[in-house]
Amino acid sequence: MMRSLHTAAAGMTGQQFNIDTIANNLSNVNTTGFKRNRADFEDLLYQTVRTAGTPATEETLVPVGVQVGHGTKVAATQKLFGQGSLQNTGNESDLAIAGEGFFRVQQYDGSFAYTRDGSFKIDSNGQLVTSQGYKVIPEVILPEGFIRESLNVTQDGRVFVNLPGQDDPIQAGQMELVRFVNPAGLQAVGENLFTVSAASGDPIAGLPGLDGMGQLQHRFLENSNVEIVREMVDMITAQRAYEFNSKAIQTSDSMLGIAATLKR
Repeated sequence: MMRSLHTAAAGMTGQQFNIDTIANNLSNVNTTGFKRNRADFEDLLYQTVRTAGTPATEETLVPVGVQVGHGTKVAATQKLFGQGSLQNTGNESDLAIAGEGFFRVQQYDGSFAYTRDGSFKIDSNGQLVTSQGYKVIPEVILPEGFIRESLNVTQDGRVFVNLPGQDDPIQAGQMELVRFVNPAGLQAVGENLFTVSAASGDPIAGLPGLDGMGQLQHRFLENSNVEIVREMVDMITAQRAYEFNSKAIQTSDSMLGIAATLKR
């Protein structure tokens, strides 16, 4: 059986995965803090018909070998943590990170997760939480009776509010950020959250604006870093590659048909 049938089929499978990745990027074009994925590919094993350097005569060697490839496979899907554009929302509980870093949140089971989504909410206890109700760590608990419109978060993460009858604001908390040596190694778990993996390294906590951390932008949100034009171009490229591989299968099938009709 012709190798090209299986080789082209591997190419079609790879391009289907590429389209799946692009579709996920496009579906999250309006997801706050979303980071686009990129599919990386590598070639499969080669069948070596003749090894380079094989003696041709007693005095000469074959300068190049003969190898036949067997297609492609997905090597990795990488998160690209480029900065998304910042959008002014005017909402007093919205925060965006301008630069490197993640917010740390505590899930219901007590474990920690990390996010770039700063669309926080204030629960009935005056605590800053995510849309799923996960607590922001370090905890920020606003005092009872505070004036909501007075909430202010500085670029270095200090949280200030005013109380009725008082002119001077009081500090209600201090935001922290977390960064990683290899953020691309984080495990995406949905809900705009990431968890630590062996590849990401341990979290490094710090104050916004210090030690390589980004600064906070109050009343802003970070948009997805998906660029629609780039994704559409990548989609067209993947579609054509898929089509070319299908043509290779059709050509191989036609060649087999010719061979099957040979007569003496």
